[in-house]
Amino acid sequence: MAFDAAAAARPLDWVGMSNVALPLRVATGEGEAITVAASVDVSVDLKDADTRGIHMSRMYLQLQGAFASETVTPAGLRRVLQTLIDNQGGISTASRLVVRYEQLLLRQALASDNAGWKRYPVEIEATLREGHLHLALRFAVEYSSTCPASAALSRQLNAERFAEDFAAARPLSAAVVSDWLASERGLAATPHAQRSRADIRVELRPAFDELPLSALIDAVERTLGTPVQTAVKREDEQAFARLNAENLMFCEDAARRVASALSADPRIERFDAQVSHFESLHAHDAVARVSGTGARE
Repeated sequence: MAFDAAAAARPLDWVGMSNVALPLRVATGEGEAITVAASVDVSVDLKDADTRGIHMSRMYLQLQGAFASETVTPAGLRRVLQTLIDNQGGISTASRLVVRYEQLLLRQALASDNAGWKRYPVEIEATLREGHLHLALRFAVEYSSTCPASAALSRQLNAERFAEDFAAARPLSAAVVSDWLASERGLAATPHAQRSRADIRVELRPAFDELPLSALIDAVERTLGTPVQTAVKREDEQAFARLNAENLMFCEDAARRVASALSADPRIERFDAQVSHFESLHAHDAVARVSGTGARE
């Protein structure tokens, strides 16, 4: 049967290009900006059911310098999206950008004076339709999770060994106990911990001039309490071990912590998050998902 082009004619949601390489100017969180490599998807709609052949070269050339000279902002994204529509000569009414890059943030060590750059995968989704800008951010935060059940089992073994080693020792001095705790005998077991990741998507309310990416990352890292580190000396590693002991987490705990931070932010309309604990005990991962809305002012 021959293909009937007339019967198949219909408007198209999006037509454009994917994985366009671009330089992108982004804020570092320290009041400065740097240029990073980005991959961009760009598209426009086609409201006419018979229209073919969008002005793709115009889209490409417009994008080449769109984000290289000024830090990406909601206003800048709106301007680019509107120009994408205008340059199509009336055949499009909406435009969309998806911008992927790695955010670099300078992170201070926990105890020493050192600092190092940490990277966070980011995706900006920006759509302009009927004059309304819709913005969403995706980002990921890596952290350490120590299993509460494993910690309890480790404490139990430590207590049993202590009782065994000091069954006949009376009285006990603080110095003797301290020396025992600092020795290899004083550590009968260690709880299992693993690198973990929170993958987050937030839809933003339209009343803000800047993309709150650094602030959102900071809030999630604070609530989790154990973000992975960059520059680490002995005192930093010890501080990190202490933080893990103070923040024992199942994946359910981590998901609720993330939700607590995001639901308190008035810039967020809606959020979805998944936490994944890449277990050292099992060959599979432990995951939890949570969604919700931001705070109302």
